[in-house]
Amino acid sequence: MEQQLPDQQPQQTFKQLREQAGLSQEALARLVGVSSKTVSNWERGTNVASLTFPQMKALCEALGLSLNELPDDFSSERE
Repeated sequence: MEQQLPDQQPQQTFKQLREQAGLSQEALARLVGVSSKTVSNWERGTNVASLTFPQMKALCEALGLSLNELPDDFSSERE
């Protein structure tokens, strides 16, 4: 079980972050330069994200997040 610090919010899943940004899988995929299938695989946890630095910058910009705010695990599955 993952422990949280008292003032720490539970980390949002990648899917929640994408939806919060108002982006479909297809729209995010276009912005980052990957296929929508790749975004789907990230969210299901079947593939680990492997992005170039420009793609990471595009992902952060699309989601309105800094690199440190991205989840370590993109899958929607939480143990």
